[in-house]
Order: sequence, then C-alpha cells, then structure tokens
Amino acid sequence: MSAFRTLDDAGSLKGRRVLLRVDLNVPMENGRVTDATRIDRVVPTIREIAEQGAKVILLAHFGRPKGKREPKDSLEPVVPALGSALGRTVAFAPDCVGDEAAKAVAALRDGDVLLLENTRFHAGEEKNDAAFSDALAANGDVYVNEAFSAAHRAHASTEGLAHRLPAYAGREMQAELEALTKGLESPQRPVIALVGGAKVSSKIDLLENLVAKVDMLVIGGGMANTFLHAQGKSVGKSLCEKDLAETATRILAAAERAGCRIILPVDAVAAAEFKAHATHETVPVDAVPDSSMILDAGPQSVAEINAAIDGAKTLVWNGPLGAFELAPFDAATVAAARHAAARTKDGRLVSVAGGGDTVAALNHAGVADEFTYVSTAGGAFLEWLEGKALPGVEALRAQS
Repeated sequence: MSAFRTLDDAGSLKGRRVLLRVDLNVPMENGRVTDATRIDRVVPTIREIAEQGAKVILLAHFGRPKGKREPKDSLEPVVPALGSALGRTVAFAPDCVGDEAAKAVAALRDGDVLLLENTRFHAGEEKNDAAFSDALAANGDVYVNEAFSAAHRAHASTEGLAHRLPAYAGREMQAELEALTKGLESPQRPVIALVGGAKVSSKIDLLENLVAKVDMLVIGGGMANTFLHAQGKSVGKSLCEKDLAETATRILAAAERAGCRIILPVDAVAAAEFKAHATHETVPVDAVPDSSMILDAGPQSVAEINAAIDGAKTLVWNGPLGAFELAPFDAATVAAARHAAARTKDGRLVSVAGGGDTVAALNHAGVADEFTYVSTAGGAFLEWLEGKALPGVEALRAQS
C-alpha cells in the first residue's frame, strides 16, 4: 500500500465534483503563456478525471495578490493555453467561492472542466482560514492535490481542503512523491547528492540534513568557495561567504562523523570578469590568482565527480556546479549532467533533480528528459530535501 492516498484509492468519480488543486503559476508576457511546462504536467490527471465522467473544478493561485483582487493576477488569460493543451473547452468562473463559483459549478456536465479564479484573491487562502476552506469545499465532493510545488504551504487550497473532503494525490503529485521516496527516503545505496548554487546561507539546513542521509556529497558552485576558504585556501575575488567559514567547518565535521564523503573542487576555471567568454585559466584550487574569481569547476573536479557518480546507485541533484548561464563556465555542469543521464539511461542510476536553477541547468545540458525524475517545484523540493514535513503532503498520508 502506498504511504499516500492516490487516485487509485478514490473509487468511481463518475458524476462527482472533483476539486483539483493544480499549479498554473506560469510565466506570462503580454497576456500570453510563455512556458507551458506546468500546464503540460497536469494535463494527464485532468484528462483521467474528466474521462471518468467527473466534473473537474480546477483551483490554482497566480502571483502574489496578497488577498486582494488584482486584475494582473487573474487566471483568465491562462484559459486558452490550458484548453489548447487539453484539447477541450475550459470554462472560467470569476471567483473561486460564493455565488459566481457555485453557478459555474452547477452548469457543469459530466466530463466538463472549469477553472476558478485565483484562490489568493481571498486573504483566507494563505491564512488557511477554516471558513474559507469550508467555502471552497462547498463546490466539491472529492479533493485531489496535483500541486506539489505549493505543498510546503499550509494554505486553504493545499491543506485545509484535504481535511474537509476525501483527499487524494493526483498523478503528478504521486510521481513526485514516489521519486523523492526513491531519492532519499528509501533509496538504493550508495547515494550521492550534488548540491550547487551561489550561497551556503540558503542551504545550511539542506547540507546538514544530507550529510546524515547520503554516502557522498558533492558541493559545487559559489557555495564550494566558502568551504575552500574554510579550509584555508585563497579564493581571490570569488563569491564567498567568509562569515560562514565556521558553519562550513561544522558541516565538514558532521559529514566525517556520519561517514559521508565530501567532494569539493580540486581545480577551478577562473577569470577576472564575470561575463561570457571572459579570458580564463584552469588552476588548482590552492592557486587562484588574487585578481580572479572561480566561475566553474575544472576538468579534474569533473572527473572526480563522474567517478563518484559511477560508484553510486542513487543521485539527488540540486543546483549547478558553476556559472552555467555563461559559456564556457557551463562546462562542468553540462559534463556531469550528461554523465549522470548516461548512467540513468543504462539503468545503473536512479537520478532525481529539482529546485531553482536545476531545471534550467539540465535543460541547458539537454538531459532534463533523461533523468529518472526532474521536479519543477522549487521551495517544496528544497524543504523535502531539508527533511521538513510538507503540510500539503502530510494531509494526503494514508491512515494505517
């Protein structure tokens, strides 16, 4: 039995009103959706529920309207892209509770799809207000959560509703939970985690949780400079949080106690300017010129990372190894990502990635589709890796 209630546990949905919480917080420009990735990911669940003959009522937030009705944060402009992806008409209601929502729901036939207006137009959403949760629940018979990316928020539409109606994980939420369970909860060992990005300060909880859970931890990107500095190495003009040297030393000591091998860069690609195609050189990490900054891990570091990946059965990846948005300082991220993808393709590695720049970095390397699972969730993915309970997930746990 799954640890979470899924659509497989819901029984027949024919004729039932299904409140489906989705993430439609998509990039828009001039009233048009510019990246439909999040829409595409929820289409299979919407279709599956509609094809069972249920009335599908979509709940979503958009932007940060702070409990007020902001025309720029209306979900109405998302309707054409959603209808196009689904290949069917999507109705729209100008509110998510009250008479207008009730009228739109009452007009639905079995198999119809309706999008309700932005839940965050009501202050009760982010406050997880009981009366607002009741008002949302009035329009449904069943609740399905398909928005893992918002599951770290205890909001009315992500957590409150799950206590008022029979509640289940949608297919995308289910896939995400299964992938994360494979990545950290009950992984095949050895497990390697690769954590990159600019700052240690934003990932202290993450690193402290991972050293206790994984067998090897690769630290890359600007974060690695803080660890190198803590080891007494000069990092020149590199991005470096020198005030966190003690924190870095504490994490290294915790890793040693836990038997977790830390992998830091041994060589670096350094340049005097932070710009694409800046004049650069590859140097050992203890020979970075004072006038230069580290912008990428060097080839020896990549060889060491790839060898460590070869020795692992599970990889959890969060963040790039260098300034991947600037060529040629994308080389380490691209090489390691392609190597991990090849191991995954050969069936030798379970690879789970997500959070922030990670999706962009894997897309840049051309391998996002070749990892076992890539999460589009930012904060929720990070909080899961930090070992925190996510309210929207906890509410879907199967009762034993």
